[in-house]
Amino acid sequence: MTGPIRVLVVDDQPMVRMGLRMMLDAEADIEVVDEARDGIDAVEKAEQHGPDVVLMDIRMPRLDGVEATRRIVAAGTARAVVVITTFDDEEYLLGSVRAGASGFLLKDAGADLLAAAVRTALRGDTLIDPAMTRSLLEHRLGAESRAVDAVVPADQAALLATLTDREREVLEAIARGLSNAAIASEFFLSAATVKTHISAVLQKTKTASRVQAAVFAYEVGFVRPGWLGG
Repeated sequence: MTGPIRVLVVDDQPMVRMGLRMMLDAEADIEVVDEARDGIDAVEKAEQHGPDVVLMDIRMPRLDGVEATRRIVAAGTARAVVVITTFDDEEYLLGSVRAGASGFLLKDAGADLLAAAVRTALRGDTLIDPAMTRSLLEHRLGAESRAVDAVVPADQAALLATLTDREREVLEAIARGLSNAAIASEFFLSAATVKTHISAVLQKTKTASRVQAAVFAYEVGFVRPGWLGG
């Protein structure tokens, strides 16, 4: 693409919005086009500006970030939504992933990781804050997979069964949070081949993003609690 990455910053706290804006505007390839104070404001401004990436808070008045994410993704008014959150937002966070968020970060992630998440989301890849991976996938989804271990919906099991052996390996790597480059290195594949496999995984599992594919892997029991290691 030409020109800077256009970002809409959404948070109900003015000081947080200002801090996020300052960090992003310091990047030569990123431009904050506007700020939104809640979910309704975010939906309206996403439609107005058509940003590349929405940086979305979760807990906000009038309309929370989960529903705002769902509406923006459904309307196609932004190319990607990245959720910014805190450790105690697991329930909201899982909802935002299912609503179509492309990734998530802790609010104290820092300028480098914040900018990396924006760039990664625009490429169609996913950056999950390493500190949140275990919290969401291991704890929350791990508990859910135990609870439904014997009753995985037949349609989800059927989707998993459509994957080739290589695609199953790629799905496992996605659930581990590996980047395209890391997957290519681990399986001795070209970058183009990795993208082809990821596209096939998303299509066959009927998921819209790598994060949703990771959620799918846990929900169907393909990835188990404790699998990420100690």
